[in-house]
Amino acid sequence: MQYTQVTMPNYSYIFNFESEFKHQHTRTWMETNWTLAFYYVGLYMVLIFGGQHWMQSRPRFELRGVLVCWNTALASFSLMGAMRTVPEFITTITHHGLYHSVCIPSFIEQDKVSGFWTWMFVLSKLPELGDTLFIVLRKQPLIFLHWYHHITVLLYSWFSYTQYTSSARWFIVMNYCVHSVMYSYYALRAMGYSPPRQFAMVITSLQLLQMVVGCAVNLWARQLLQAGTECHVSDINVKLSIAMYFSYFVLFARFFYKAYFSGDRRKKAKNAPVTAEYPLLKSKAQ
Repeated sequence: MQYTQVTMPNYSYIFNFESEFKHQHTRTWMETNWTLAFYYVGLYMVLIFGGQHWMQSRPRFELRGVLVCWNTALASFSLMGAMRTVPEFITTITHHGLYHSVCIPSFIEQDKVSGFWTWMFVLSKLPELGDTLFIVLRKQPLIFLHWYHHITVLLYSWFSYTQYTSSARWFIVMNYCVHSVMYSYYALRAMGYSPPRQFAMVITSLQLLQMVVGCAVNLWARQLLQAGTECHVSDINVKLSIAMYFSYFVLFARFFYKAYFSGDRRKKAKNAPVTAEYPLLKSKAQ
């Protein structure tokens, strides 16, 4: 597709690695190698479930110092990603409208800053699998939602990048923003601080909101496709994304109830996980 020049955000500073970003090179690499994600997922499954078996007869690792570094690094990365992608998102909405934000992938093709951090977002889903290793090594509950979410996000993100899926503009910005708050919370927990329980509830609420918005964006994109309107989202992609976001919503809603409204919410633990993907574990795990 060929697009007219769009209004770009007025960045106060652009790093050399951003200005030198060439989206064509990264797309070519991903089109050639995106199936590597399946091998990573396979290795991930072997490590986490094999690791759980291996740890059964062994004492748990504390890993507090490593967790501080890990969560602080992910929080910093997510915050930087949010700061570099939100300006493009806001500029697109205010200057070009909702349709452009959902259907035109100018955030990759015309904005080098946003394009670079989109590429980083996709690649970051691989090291984020390390969250689960901490849960396994610290012998904490590994729930279905955690590893299911990690696997599907990795596969969907890598696949979507090969197509320059335009609706990903929304998904990337939301994820960066939520993760910047979430990993900051985990970093504080790893340092020994105890933020108010309401803070964990806010994080889970943001995650639920993210799923609702994700479903809404996908449903609108599908309506546009069915109406014959040009939108740079493939039919298979939007179907996969709707199924993924809806499944997340159901699982997160159940998670939210168990975390904050069931009898389990009264359980407290001094050694709660500080790198798990979801705040519920902060109050339940021993």
